[in-house]
Amino acid sequence: MPSGSRYSLTRLYNVLWEAYGPQGWWPARTPTEVAIGAVLTQNTSWRNVERAIAALETADLLDFRRLHEVEEAALAECIRPAGTFRVKARRLKALAAWVWHRGSGSLEAALRGDGRVIRADLLYVPGIGPETADAILLYAGKHARFVVDAYTRRILIRHGWIGPDATYEAIQDRFERRLPPDAGMFNEYHALLVELGKRHCRARARCKGCPLESWPHDADAS
Repeated sequence: MPSGSRYSLTRLYNVLWEAYGPQGWWPARTPTEVAIGAVLTQNTSWRNVERAIAALETADLLDFRRLHEVEEAALAECIRPAGTFRVKARRLKALAAWVWHRGSGSLEAALRGDGRVIRADLLYVPGIGPETADAILLYAGKHARFVVDAYTRRILIRHGWIGPDATYEAIQDRFERRLPPDAGMFNEYHALLVELGKRHCRARARCKGCPLESWPHDADAS
């Protein structure tokens, strides 16, 4: 990361907060909806996820006990709008089984305890990678885990803060070591980075008007 307090992670957070204000993430009403959405949003847009969640709600399946009981084929048809629906149905069934065994069907109970232990356990669930696990831990369980997504990676690479080969864990460690372990702040920080990525730090950078336009950066980096 460029030296000097002007380019610290705390300064970056403050600049984005001043530019965009609170984001109110995750866009879901309950922890269960957060966890289900974290699986459904893999490799698709949130608009498609919303359609799939609406279908689940109509079918009375926004509940891990019901997801554990429903036939996988029926679940797959229900979440068809989210894309790769058969794969995601299998992953939701695996997550529901994990919630059933760890929390007797209660997501809140399953996410209660040491976040590091829960994360390690979650990563054994088929189809749950680091980003999905951390999104569930942060947004559904209120654990202070920083979520690293494609927007975060692109922004950090473009501003010379990491190299293109940086691992998920290395990027996450950078944030977690330099910031207080505050789930609320991590929540807003991740959402603000997503907003920056959607507005300006796209695959093709739109630097004009960006809150970080005056910061050292390479618009051509990807």
